[in-house]
Amino acid sequence: MTSNTSTGHLSQALAGLPRFTQDPAELELVRTDRSGYVPPTLPDGVVQAESVQDVVQTLTLANEHRIPVVPRGAGTGLAAGSSACRGEIVLDVRRMNRILRIDPVEQIAVVEPGVLNADLNAAAGEYGLFYAPDPASTAICSIGGNIATNAGGMRCAKYGVTRESVLSLTVVLADGRVLVTGTETIKAVTGYDMNALFIGSEGTLGVVVEATLRLRPAPVATATVAAYFRDVAAAAAAASAVVAARATPSVLELVDGPTLGAIDLATGTDHRRRGEAFLLAQTDGFGAEIERDVVLRAIEPFAESVLIAEDPVEAEALVQARRDAIPSLEKLGRTSIGDVGVPRNRLAEIVTGIQQISQDTGVDIYTVAHAADGNLHPMIVVAEHESITQGAPKDALGRMFELARSLGGTLTGEHGVGLLKQDWFTAEVGEVSRDLQHRIKRAFDPNNILNPGKAI
Repeated sequence: MTSNTSTGHLSQALAGLPRFTQDPAELELVRTDRSGYVPPTLPDGVVQAESVQDVVQTLTLANEHRIPVVPRGAGTGLAAGSSACRGEIVLDVRRMNRILRIDPVEQIAVVEPGVLNADLNAAAGEYGLFYAPDPASTAICSIGGNIATNAGGMRCAKYGVTRESVLSLTVVLADGRVLVTGTETIKAVTGYDMNALFIGSEGTLGVVVEATLRLRPAPVATATVAAYFRDVAAAAAAASAVVAARATPSVLELVDGPTLGAIDLATGTDHRRRGEAFLLAQTDGFGAEIERDVVLRAIEPFAESVLIAEDPVEAEALVQARRDAIPSLEKLGRTSIGDVGVPRNRLAEIVTGIQQISQDTGVDIYTVAHAADGNLHPMIVVAEHESITQGAPKDALGRMFELARSLGGTLTGEHGVGLLKQDWFTAEVGEVSRDLQHRIKRAFDPNNILNPGKAI
């Protein structure tokens, strides 16, 4: 959708907004996300919302004048879901970043959408609690963005993705009305599950302005192990063996050899010298060490070497190696981060298939994975001047999606469809599902102003 409102008319229509700007420097900052995609033009303006009323006023005016609005949190998305161009305005909620309430008895937090994931965890930690969804970008990603994509992260194998931690939402709809979904109770089945509908909808149905989130008690103990392997297929097989052993690690992360090399180059470590793949596992709770030993027995037949973290400092260093993956690759060039998922017993097949795709297309692909739930992030790195949306990189992306689907998987586990994965959406969900999803979109946003062209 493109706006039928000229830029001059746009400025006039939004002149009453207290924090609307068309400063080119500000527009450049909100033009895109971390997907590697760069829109061809700048958006027409940005509203830097600081309150629910700012969001209400923006959407009311935008709906009246048929102005497309791109909601934006911290801008850490990886599917171009918050990219914006000419004819669109950005609704930036980063300044809505207050933790409104933490209830340590009920173990809930009420937050605005601009609160960073790590900041919420720091605040919850003061009460001996934590917020379970744990994206690798935890230090820079916002709760609103996590909700928009149903983000997961390293702890999701045990604690679930964002959907399992959201109890209630306050959402501003396209026409400016305010909707409250869910309750502050753990159980609530009155009517349809509106929470679930908004979580993962990528800002196409409404703009989240407040969320009530479930917190959990901090584990009384954590045990950490790491292993190195001769190749990534052996590491994937070891991860599948952990699942088959019926262990439930809180973290089970796989990193391939090329990514280890990039981490070593960026941080001065020597992981790749130890092996061509790395597997990190953590267990937690009262039986952390008992379950750690189950994990070790499953991994050892496949590993070249295994180490057990002796203290929290050593454990954090191992976790940090995984967190360093994406920042290290971004130093090599423009990075497009994939997000395919497969049944956990097909991990070895897809990692070897991704290696073959890299060889066939000549595209450099680096792979990390949330191995305990079968969610892989194959990352394409190209030169800064190269495009990720055409030529060999796009061919490689398409092949990875088709491979995942052929193995019973999905084109996105936690990053969303955004703009980059539109070409393969219908092949996964089918025509009937796509039609129903479009009908839902029209029911919430009949003028199609909310993030048009994204997600569905």
